[in-house]
Amino acid sequence: MILRLDELALDLPKPKNPSANDAAAIQELLGGKFGEMSTLMNYTFQSFNFRGRDRLRPFYSLTAAIAAEEYSHIEAVSYAINLLLTGVSERNPDPVSGPLAGAADARNTHHFIASGQAALPMDSMGRPWTGDNVFSSGNLRLDLLHNFFLECGARANKMRVYEMVTDPCARTMVGYLLVRGGLHVYAYALALEKLTGVDVKKLMPIPTLSNAKFPEAKAFMKHGLHRELYTFSPNAYMEAGVIWNGKHPEDGSELVMVQGAKKGVPYPILEEEPQLNSPGEDNFDPEMFADIAKKLGLSKDLNTYRPK
Repeated sequence: MILRLDELALDLPKPKNPSANDAAAIQELLGGKFGEMSTLMNYTFQSFNFRGRDRLRPFYSLTAAIAAEEYSHIEAVSYAINLLLTGVSERNPDPVSGPLAGAADARNTHHFIASGQAALPMDSMGRPWTGDNVFSSGNLRLDLLHNFFLECGARANKMRVYEMVTDPCARTMVGYLLVRGGLHVYAYALALEKLTGVDVKKLMPIPTLSNAKFPEAKAFMKHGLHRELYTFSPNAYMEAGVIWNGKHPEDGSELVMVQGAKKGVPYPILEEEPQLNSPGEDNFDPEMFADIAKKLGLSKDLNTYRPK
């Protein structure tokens, strides 16, 4: 089961230059072949389908823990896309004025037609994500080798998207993914080494460019996020620490296995876009829930409710 926390994995700065085309480019990191939806669903199905997990528990725990983290990566990419799309069309509820006229020149008009200027499960060219991207062979060695390749491909795409977008919101998100994805590359390399004796980490990094070359990634590394593997469970998956231990190959720091999830931050509040009727419901009165909220021990003002 998945335990969901009402937090975002990282603090995303408000975009200085919102851009629909930047948002379209970032879609590749969400719904592309090597995007976060692919990493999530590959590791999720591999963990669901893992045979012999009692005998090979550390490998199962590693895959399951990383799978859970990928859910938070989907959120992070989606919020970066949503923030970059906020305010890029005219906020005019009068349809006759053509408030979405400028959207006709956007690279991905799905953002304006099929959603409320928000992320969708598709790649940078608007192709929907597909289950064909999931590889779950049932053979542990083959699945781990695939996962190593998948993370390396994802890393290459992140670097290229970073070079396409310059807004701090986008680059902060990509920098975070480079660090956490780089950790996953190393985790699968260690798993293959434990299983086969082959020193796969000698291939790293792929591409050969270091994360330290990216200022945003370097900032996250200073906080140790390149060496801390989280279980994303309150009481399970610590067996992954049998694999995730030793020294980090770049800086020699100690690898750490952490029970639980990384501490997150409050979600950015996405502004309303009336020209898209998003969210609509102008006549909704939150006072209708006041009595029930009181019985549940919630704040009367549900508009500002945040979990403690």
